[in-house]
Amino acid sequence: MSKLKKYVEESKNTKNPELEIIDRGVNNLTDAPGLFELSHLTRLTLTHNKLTSLPAAITSLYDLEVLNCFNNHIKELPQAISQMVKLKILNLGMNKLNSLPRGFGAFPVLEVLDVTYNNLNENSLPANFFHLDSLRALYLGDNDFETIPPEIGKLKNLQILVLRENDLVALPKEIGELIRLRELHIQGNRLTVLPPEIGNLDLVGSRQVFRGENNPWVTPIADQYQVGVTHVFDYIRSETYKFLYGRHLAADAAPPPKTADKSKKLSRLG
Repeated sequence: MSKLKKYVEESKNTKNPELEIIDRGVNNLTDAPGLFELSHLTRLTLTHNKLTSLPAAITSLYDLEVLNCFNNHIKELPQAISQMVKLKILNLGMNKLNSLPRGFGAFPVLEVLDVTYNNLNENSLPANFFHLDSLRALYLGDNDFETIPPEIGKLKNLQILVLRENDLVALPKEIGELIRLRELHIQGNRLTVLPPEIGNLDLVGSRQVFRGENNPWVTPIADQYQVGVTHVFDYIRSETYKFLYGRHLAADAAPPPKTADKSKKLSRLG
């Protein structure tokens, strides 16, 4: 911990707004004397360490705009974390989160949230999660979602939505209300159809991204996807597809089985 103390002392003396503590084997931030007194910090990087939690004292860093905790062993977050009123970017990717704390959606200016590669599902989200209406990018890939709540439609400023490598069996029609969306990643799920409302989105072009491979699509969508994304969107906007989609819902068939074994994910080990 002597190196950790050295980093804190240097930051305190230089008033550098950015502090990086990367790949130092840190497992407890309370072992860093004075860290939470560095009120001048705007960016804190704690990637590739061994943290299992974040202490509530992290909220003392009230000017923090970027908090990057990628690749740790974090299992829980303090409920007070949403009191970080200036936080714009929060990266919690590659950790061991099973849930997000109550009130998490109260961040007033959060623009980017990355919780890729955790153990989250639709029951892991607090009631106010979709109050994060300042979000521009939401990364939920490599988790355990089978459904996405219809409240997703409230995130009107969302430009990037990543849902790849989950267990999604359906998407809510409310995704079609995200009119600013320019990237949608839904590859590697259990999706067979798309709600026609997705046709409202502008996801075709050189500056847009739509990824939908590795899903058990119904044959007409699979055929169009082989030709290209433009053809997929032309098709789901057609009256023919709307009829097929209605019949699909009425049939209420069982969803495709899970094919990925997630029991050995790093996020579940230990």
